[in-house]
Amino acid sequence: MGILSLATLVLGALAPLGANGADIVSSSGQTGTIPGWSIQSVLHAPDNFTALAQPGADVSEWYRVSSRKTVMAGLIEAGVYNDTELWFSDNLNHVVDRSVFGSPWLYRDEFTLRPKKGQHYFVVTHGITSKADIWVNGKKIADKSYQVGAYGGHKYEVTKLLQEGPNAILVQAHETSYLLDSAMGFVDWNPYPPDNGTGVWRDVEISQTGPVALAPIRVVHDWTPGKESVDITIKVNATNFEDHLIHGTFSAQLSLESDHVLVLSQPFSLDANEEKVLTATGTVKNPQIWWPRLWGDQPLYDVGVKVTVNDKVSDIAEPRKIGIRYVESGLNDFGDRTFKVNGERFLPLGGGYGPDMFMRWDAEYVRQKFELMLDLGMNTVRLEGKQEHPELFEMADEIGLMIMPGWECCDWWEGWTYNTDVPDYVRFDHHDYWIANYSMLHEASMMQTHPSILAFLVGSDYWPDNRAASIYVDGLKTWDWPNPIVASAGELGSPKILGSSGAKMLGPYDYVPPNYWYGGQVGAAMGFGSEEGPGVGTPEIRSLKKFLSDDDLNDLWTKPKKGLFHMSSNVSSFYDRSIYNDALYNRYGAPTSLEDYLLKAQIMDYEATRAEYEGFASLQDAHHPATGVIYWMMNSAWPNLHWQLFDYYLNTAGCFYGVKVGARPEHVSYNYENNTIYLINRLNGLNDGDDGSRSVYVELIDTTGTSLSTKQLNTTTKPNHSKEIANLTAYEKINDVAFLRLVLSDKEENVLSRNVYWLTPQNDVLQWDNSTWYYTPITTYSNYTALQNLSTANVKTTVTPTTESSNSTTTLQVQLNNKSKTPAFFIRLVLIDSKTNENINPPYWSDNYVTLFPEESITLSVSFDSKLSGSPAVEVSGGNIATHIVQ
Repeated sequence: MGILSLATLVLGALAPLGANGADIVSSSGQTGTIPGWSIQSVLHAPDNFTALAQPGADVSEWYRVSSRKTVMAGLIEAGVYNDTELWFSDNLNHVVDRSVFGSPWLYRDEFTLRPKKGQHYFVVTHGITSKADIWVNGKKIADKSYQVGAYGGHKYEVTKLLQEGPNAILVQAHETSYLLDSAMGFVDWNPYPPDNGTGVWRDVEISQTGPVALAPIRVVHDWTPGKESVDITIKVNATNFEDHLIHGTFSAQLSLESDHVLVLSQPFSLDANEEKVLTATGTVKNPQIWWPRLWGDQPLYDVGVKVTVNDKVSDIAEPRKIGIRYVESGLNDFGDRTFKVNGERFLPLGGGYGPDMFMRWDAEYVRQKFELMLDLGMNTVRLEGKQEHPELFEMADEIGLMIMPGWECCDWWEGWTYNTDVPDYVRFDHHDYWIANYSMLHEASMMQTHPSILAFLVGSDYWPDNRAASIYVDGLKTWDWPNPIVASAGELGSPKILGSSGAKMLGPYDYVPPNYWYGGQVGAAMGFGSEEGPGVGTPEIRSLKKFLSDDDLNDLWTKPKKGLFHMSSNVSSFYDRSIYNDALYNRYGAPTSLEDYLLKAQIMDYEATRAEYEGFASLQDAHHPATGVIYWMMNSAWPNLHWQLFDYYLNTAGCFYGVKVGARPEHVSYNYENNTIYLINRLNGLNDGDDGSRSVYVELIDTTGTSLSTKQLNTTTKPNHSKEIANLTAYEKINDVAFLRLVLSDKEENVLSRNVYWLTPQNDVLQWDNSTWYYTPITTYSNYTALQNLSTANVKTTVTPTTESSNSTTTLQVQLNNKSKTPAFFIRLVLIDSKTNENINPPYWSDNYVTLFPEESITLSVSFDSKLSGSPAVEVSGGNIATHIVQ
C-alpha cells in the first residue's frame, strides 16, 4: 500500500461499475461504490479494530444503512428515529440519545473481489466528516491526520492487501466540532444536528486499473463570443504505478447527442512511478453554446478518456459532460462585482441553498427545488460550504441554473487572526492549511467541467488570509479552473492575490419594508448582494401543522416576542420573530386569530420579497447599478418559519409569489421611494418580428373601487435593460390605502406582466443611521389597517382541466371572476387533494395571491405531478372573500 502523489490523491470516481455479478470491480477502468454500511458507535462495538476489519467479523447487531449517510441520517434510515417525530415541535431536543455522539462511529462493509496479476486496486474517498481512520482486511491504510475534512478526497492503493473472495473495509469516523474541524456547519440557520454531521456522507469507492491510473478529466477551451470555432483541450493526470517505463496510448473523445465531434489519440510514455499530464487538442467548428435557462439552450458534450497499455485498457476516466460557454467577472466603477455570460451582462437573481440538516441526498427532491427556482425566474444558486455531490452540478448543467459554490463562514473555515467572530483558539495551523489545500484540489476536480459554475467564493463573511488564498488559487489553477475566483461574500477585507470581492454582506436578514430596497443605502438595490433578504418565509397552515404543536401554533400569533424552536438556533439573533411581528402588528393590525395572523404574514411576505427582486431588476441601469442579489435563503434544511421561498415540504406561499412577480423576465414595477414606474427586461434578445414595442396600463383605485387615475403608456423595451418610464400620478389622492395595477403588454396585446400593489400615503420611515448587520430599524410604520375593513367581494371560481395535461403532469385552469364593485384583495389559491385535504406539492402556479380590481377576471393555471393526486381541488381564500373549495 502506498500514499500517492498530489494530483492522484484527489482523484474522483472513475468509470461506473459494470454489470459483472457480485464482484465490486472486475476489469481495468471500473469503479464500484461501497453500496452500504453496517454502523455502530465505538461505545457499543468491540475495540479490536484489526479484527473488525477482517472478513467475517460479526456485525449482525449493527445498524444497516446505505452508502452516503451521516450517523443521524443512518439512524433515521435504520428506523431508530423518524422525520415526523424529530421535526415536530421541539422533539429534536428530547427524543435523541445524544450520549453516543461524543465518540467516533464505525462504518463497515465487505466486498467481493478476484484480484488479478498486473492490476492495481484503490480505495477512493471524497470526504468523511470530520476525520477518519480506515482499515482494509485488518491493515490500517489511513489515519485521522491524513483522511481529514468534509472535502478531503484521497486515493489509497490497496493492491497488496486484497484477497480472493470477501474483503472488508472499516472506517472510524471521528466526532465533529464545527469550530475545530473541517466540516459543514449550519451557524444560525437552524439547530445543529445531534451528530454535527459526523460520518461517511459521500461515497467510498473501490477502483481497478492496469499499470496506469487516471485522475478526473478536465477540459479547457478558447471560445469567446463571436468565434465560429473552438479549440478544445482535454487533459488528465496519468500515473504509472509500476517500477519500469510504460508506453501506451491516450485516447479522448468528444460527442454531442451520440455524434462523435472529436476523436483524438496519441502515444505517451511514463517513467517508473511517474505522474504527468496527458493532453489532446482538437478544433470544433460551429460549436453549440450553453446558456443559462432564460437565455437559451443547454447543449452538453460528452467527454470520454481512456489509456491503453499493450493494446489493453489500463484505465477509463469517469465520463464528464461539458458545456461551451464563457464567463467573465470584474468590478465596476463603484467597486461592485459584475458578471457576464457569453458576452452578455448577467444579473444574478438567486437564492442560498440549504441541504438537508442530516446531509441526506435525495436527487428528486433537489431537482424539485431547482425546478421551483426556475419557476420563480431565478438564475443562480449559491452554495455556502455545502457542495453536496456531483449530481447537483449535473442537474444545474442540464436545466440551466448557474451555481456559486464556496466555503462557509463562522467556524473552522474562517480561523483567521483578524476574525473576531470566532474564538481565539480557532486559528489555522500548518496542518489546517494542508487540509485546505486538499479540500480545494478535490472540489476543483469535481467541478471543473461543469458549465453551470459562475464563480467560486474562497471566503464567506471573512476573506482567507494570504497563505490560504494562495493555496486556494493555486489549487484551482492546478485543475485549470476556467471560472472567476472571488475572495469572499463580503467586503471586510481581501487577500493580495485576489483583491476586493466587490460583494456586500450588509444585511438585511430580518424584516425591512418594501421601500428599503430603493433607499440607496446598506443592503438596498445597488451593487452585488451575496446574501440578503427581509427575513420572511412563513409557511401556510397545512405545512405548519406538520411540525408545530397546538401550543406552538398559539405562541406563533399570541406571543410575538417569544423565542421559537423552528426559527434559528437559540443563540441566534433570529431565534424570535419580534422584529417581523412589530412590523406586522403595526402595519396590518394586531391579529385576531391564527388564521388572521397567517393571512397578514403572507401579505407582508409577498410585498417584501417582490420589492427586493424588483429593486435589483429595475435598478440594473441606475447611476449606481444593481449587479445581482442572492436571497437569504432559498430553502431551509428543516421545517422552518423563516428564511425560505418555499417550505421544507415544497409548498409555496406568499413570499414565493412575490419573487415570481418581481423576477419576471419582462415586467413593469413600482418604486416605493420616489413613486416612479420601471420597465424591466431580463432577456438577452427579442423574438423574431418583435420590435420591442410595449404598452403599460396604469390604474390607481381606492378601497371602494373608485378610480383615482388611469394612464396608458407606450414605450419600447431593450433586452437585458431596465428604465424608468413614468411617475405615478394621483399619489397625493390616496387617503388610507389604494391599489395600483400595472399591466405590461406587447404590440399584439398579449399580457406579459400584471402586477398589483397596495399603497399608503405614508411610507415606512427607516432609521438608516442605526442600521445593524442584520436590519434597519423602522421609526414610523405604514398604516395598512384599512385593508381589514374592505367590503366583502364576490369572486366566482371555475376550475377545469386543460387538454395539455399528460400522463405525468396534470394542468388545471382556474378562472377567477370578481363580480363586485370592490377590489378582491390577495386571493390565495391552494392546491389540495380533496380526499385528504392535504397540499399537493410542489404546485406550479402561473400566478397566485392575486388582487382583482372590480369586475375583473383572470385565468391562472396550475400544474403538478399526476401521480400525487387523482382528486385535486383548489381552496380559495383571501383578504375579503369567503373561503371555499372548488373540485
